[in-house]
Amino acid sequence: MFYQTLSIARNAFFESIRQPVLLVLVLAGMLLLMLSNPLSAFTMDDDQRMLLDIGLATVFTIGILIASFVASNVLGREVENKTALTVVSKPVPRPAFVIGKFVGVGLAISISMLLLSLVFVMVEQQAVLQTVRTPIHVPVVVFGTIALLVGTAVAVWCNYFYGFVFSSTWLCVTVPSMLIAYILVLNFGADFSTQPVSFSFRPEIWKALLAIQISVLILASIAIALSTRLKQLGTLSFTFIIFFIGMMSDAWFGYPIDQIESAWLDRASKDGKVQIVEQVRIMEKINGDIEEVTTESEEVLSGTSLSSYAIGAEYSKWAAYNVGQAIVPNFQVLWLTDALTQDNIIPPKYLLRTTGYGMLYIVAAVSLGIVLFQRKEVA
Repeated sequence: MFYQTLSIARNAFFESIRQPVLLVLVLAGMLLLMLSNPLSAFTMDDDQRMLLDIGLATVFTIGILIASFVASNVLGREVENKTALTVVSKPVPRPAFVIGKFVGVGLAISISMLLLSLVFVMVEQQAVLQTVRTPIHVPVVVFGTIALLVGTAVAVWCNYFYGFVFSSTWLCVTVPSMLIAYILVLNFGADFSTQPVSFSFRPEIWKALLAIQISVLILASIAIALSTRLKQLGTLSFTFIIFFIGMMSDAWFGYPIDQIESAWLDRASKDGKVQIVEQVRIMEKINGDIEEVTTESEEVLSGTSLSSYAIGAEYSKWAAYNVGQAIVPNFQVLWLTDALTQDNIIPPKYLLRTTGYGMLYIVAAVSLGIVLFQRKEVA
C-alpha cells in the first residue's frame, strides 16, 4: 500500500504543478508582494509593520486560493470524469488513493508557498521606500532577478527543445534558485557589504509563514474531502464558506462562550464560590527585553462546577457553541502577524501546539474524505 500511495502522490504532484491556475496565482502573488513595499510607504506610523501585515496577508490569501482551486480539481475531476475507476478497479485501496492525492497536492502547495515566502522575505529585506533617499537593497534586486531569469530561461528551453510543461518546469527550477538567492542576500548589506547571516535572518517571520502554511494545508485537506462528493464549483463554495467561518470562529463561537461563562461566574461570585487568581504572562521581545503582564481573573473554587449555575437553555447553547468551535478549524490561532508587528518572539511551545492542532485537523479531514470516498460510486 505504501508504494501505491507514493505512486499516486507523485502523479498528483505533477498533475497539480502543471495546472495553469497554479502558475497564474503564484505569479499574481509575487507581483502583489513586490508592490507591497512601495504601497506600505503611505502610513502615518511604522511602514515596516504595514509591510509585514500586507505581505503576510498576501501570502495567506494566495495560499488559500491555491489550496482551494488545486485541491478541488485534482481528485474531483477524476471522480467526475470516471478516470478514478481505472485506479480503484485495480488492487489499489481507496484510502491509498485519497491519501496519495492529498500528499501530492500538499507537496505542490508547499512548494508554491515556499516560493511566495521566499519572495516575501526578500522584499522585507528591502526597507520600505519612503523617499528617494531610501537606499535600494542591491543584492535583493540582483540575486532575485537572476533567480527569476534562470527559472524562466530553463523553463523556456526545456519546453521548446524537450516538450516539458512550462509551468511545472518553471516552478521546480525557480524555487531552488530563489532559495539560493535568499541565502546569498542574507550575507550582504544593501551596498553589498558583507555581514553575518544572523544579522538579517528573522526567524519570527518564518514561524508566522509556517503557521500560514499549516492553515493552507488544513483547507487543502478539507477541499480534498469535499471533492470526493461534490463537483469543483460546490467544493470551492463550501471550502470558502468553511474558511470564512474559521476566520470568524472567535467572534461566532468564542465570544458567546465567554459571555455565558461570565454570567455563570457572576452567579457563582454572589454565592461565594469564586476566588481571584493572579496570572503573570511573560512576553519576550525581539530586542531582548522581557515584558511581564499581570492580570487577575475569577475562577470557581475547587469542587464547584461552573455549569451548575446555568439557567434555562444556557447550558445547551454553551455546549452547541463548544461543538461548533471544535468542529470548525480556528484559523485565527494560526495568524501570528500581531506578534510580529508588536516585536514579540513567538514561543516555540505555542508554534508546536498550533502545529499539532493543524495536524489533527488534517488527519480528521483526510479520514473523512476516505470514509466519503469508500461509499462513493465511481463506476
